[in-house]
Amino acid sequence: MRFFVLPVSLLFAVAVHAAPPQQDRSDEMDRILAERGLVGQFHQVRQTVAERTSDLVVTAIGFLGVPYRRGGNTAESGFDCSGFVRAMYNQTVGHVLPRRAEEQAAATEKIDRSQLKPGDLVFFNTMRRTFSHVGIYVGEGKFIHSPRSGAQVRVEDMNGSYWQRRFDGARRVLSGQGDEVKAAAMGTASD
Repeated sequence: MRFFVLPVSLLFAVAVHAAPPQQDRSDEMDRILAERGLVGQFHQVRQTVAERTSDLVVTAIGFLGVPYRRGGNTAESGFDCSGFVRAMYNQTVGHVLPRRAEEQAAATEKIDRSQLKPGDLVFFNTMRRTFSHVGIYVGEGKFIHSPRSGAQVRVEDMNGSYWQRRFDGARRVLSGQGDEVKAAAMGTASD
């Protein structure tokens, strides 16, 4: 599947930069995809990503109430913030993200807060260092996370004063990115 994502992404980038007006961009993108026989593949990739994102959020919601445990990465033992994110991506999407929040930030694509979509990662400075906390954006300004010792996995509002002051940025896990991370973790090269 990831073999189609890169060519479609490149075609989209070329089409966006080649045609300045918005309507022309869309028309040019459709024309290029049609000429190359990629329209169906593009829609299939987009649908697969949407389904996986929905599955990711639904799966994460299913872990509400699991207790926090520093270093924890299973429902049985409890989760810390990055262990929760890592487990949700691995179980639902098949991506193996790095273990620590700052490593997860480094291994994913930076996006603007205004671009957030359900399934994206949101980072916070909760320990006087950047990217010290991570959660999964679920939509409508809310995120799910495993907050701290004595607490449980829960959904919170990013616009609350505590989280708003500590917001460090948003990141997106790109299709195929997890495979590269998994290969690096296993000491093998990704093709």
